Amino acid sequence: MATSSLRKLLSKASSKTFRRFFNTDLTQQQVKFKEACRNFAETHLKPIAAELDRDCKFPTDQVAGMSEMGLLGINVPKQWGGLGLDKLSTALAVEEISRCCGGTGAFVSIHNFLYMNAISNYGTEEQKEEFLKPFLCNVGCFALSEPEAGSDAANILTTARLEGDHYILNGVKSWVTSGVQGKAAIIFATVDKHLKHKGITAFLVPLPIQNLSITKIEDKLGIRATSTCTFHLKDVKIPKKNVLGNVGEGFKIAMAQFDEARVGIASQAVGISQAALELAVQYAGVRKCFGHSISKYQAVQIRIADMAARLEAARLLVWNAAYLREKSKKSTRETSIAKLVAGEAATFITHNAIQILGGVGYIKDMSAERHYRDARVTEIYGGISDIHRLIIAQSILKDYKLH
Repeated sequence: MATSSLRKLLSKASSKTFRRFFNTDLTQQQVKFKEACRNFAETHLKPIAAELDRDCKFPTDQVAGMSEMGLLGINVPKQWGGLGLDKLSTALAVEEISRCCGGTGAFVSIHNFLYMNAISNYGTEEQKEEFLKPFLCNVGCFALSEPEAGSDAANILTTARLEGDHYILNGVKSWVTSGVQGKAAIIFATVDKHLKHKGITAFLVPLPIQNLSITKIEDKLGIRATSTCTFHLKDVKIPKKNVLGNVGEGFKIAMAQFDEARVGIASQAVGISQAALELAVQYAGVRKCFGHSISKYQAVQIRIADMAARLEAARLLVWNAAYLREKSKKSTRETSIAKLVAGEAATFITHNAIQILGGVGYIKDMSAERHYRDARVTEIYGGISDIHRLIIAQSILKDYKLH
């Protein structure tokens, strides 16, 4: 079947068919919010997602539209101009945006769960005026990782030296999402390497700023609509008032935000998985082989069943983790479980979508290969799956007083 004809057939399939994969009740507000996010993504992101991916193009106009909807400040209290919604609502937004464009979903996730939440939770009134309110319509970044410090966040080498009323920052920050477009970043540096994690401090840094340069923009496998770059800091001067939280609290802030970020990444994985499953089911219904649509064949049905089961399990785990984060309950284990299961489910589901589509799934005329590429990062950033297995196991062993 020609891909142009196939696309026409698939475009006629209604996405409403795939909305009931769970029975967990959402509030009326959450349902309406989820629908609004889906409608926006379907209208403004899905038609251009392939172009954004191909050209590594940041969706500037679409981000402006999301800003008007309040999607750049979903959890931000209403007194600061945000929507004041719960973390499950943010997870729903990330899922729906990622379903249509995984790269844009990555931006929405990191901007809300890392940048905005950190300042909402730890910022002073003055800091919120400068670094929170304006970012309801601007891009914020989170710069923790370094070439030699990824999962080992306590090993960061970027330094902050106090000189009078200012700190002088020197070092390299890698894997900064949206760093090219960012207007501010939370940058982590150590005030004393001998203190290890107790010396790490978070700084609010406006962008661009003198002596901070972008030295590399990564050419990535997936989530190509979102930029990923390296910051090089050489004597960057930051006023003391820009310390987020207290000096030496940076590691605690980073770890708390990672619990948030895992919910966001897992939600992104669920959205990508949903898109891949929908595409596979639609294709199975219209592709004929030996006189029947391939949806009639047991081998295809088994793949679809396995894909749907993993997707539903991942979604429920993500929603549970978001609920616990909202209630401020200790939830590192639950966020790690959600991130681990959702990330691996995304890889499994997108892989099987390509298998169902066969050769058509391998070419760029169809979105299956993009979903596969976008899915892979959900097992990597925010802690690779191996690290989350260690976190989960250590938590369980501690419960049984075995660790």
